Amino acid sequence: MSIEQYLFEGVYVIDHEPKRDDRGFFMRTYDNTTFQAKGLPCHWVQENHAKSIHAGILRGLHFQLPPYAETKLVRCLSGMILDVFVDIRKGSKSFGRWGSIELCGDTYRSILIPKGFAHGYLTLSQESEVLYKVDNYYNPTFEKGIIWNDIDLAITWPCQNPVVSVKDGNNMKLSEYCELLEHI
Repeated sequence: MSIEQYLFEGVYVIDHEPKRDDRGFFMRTYDNTTFQAKGLPCHWVQENHAKSIHAGILRGLHFQLPPYAETKLVRCLSGMILDVFVDIRKGSKSFGRWGSIELCGDTYRSILIPKGFAHGYLTLSQESEVLYKVDNYYNPTFEKGIIWNDIDLAITWPCQNPVVSVKDGNNMKLSEYCELLEHI
């Protein structure tokens, strides 16, 4: 398994190395010792699995406020997604900037997104499954979201009219989040 920093401080891409034979493959998707050696979060408390049944489904951009902020370790098991993350860390030199990476069940790649990032993804294949670990418990009182099409972020989505939940369609703008930051 190789782990490399990606785009922003605290964001890492993990390339897994399947061992193949005539039966298929075996692959380690997480190794506590390897993560500890890199100084990465290692205490996962929940694992979530999402299945999407169409291309063009957008989930996000989600985050939780402190003290329930989460680090996420995200992997696409099948299909393909565009994983998007936005730096919303107060005082960060990359605050308000976004990055993305395609994750695919065939490439055996994960991404680690630290606390202080809003996160979401768009399905690029007809069917996809995403598995992600988090290092904090879900708390609906502290759950927030940034609207996917905020003009201040100008995220380049490959789909102009994605399928979005009612809840995600009502997420706040980055400017509203900045106002919220002044009070927390």
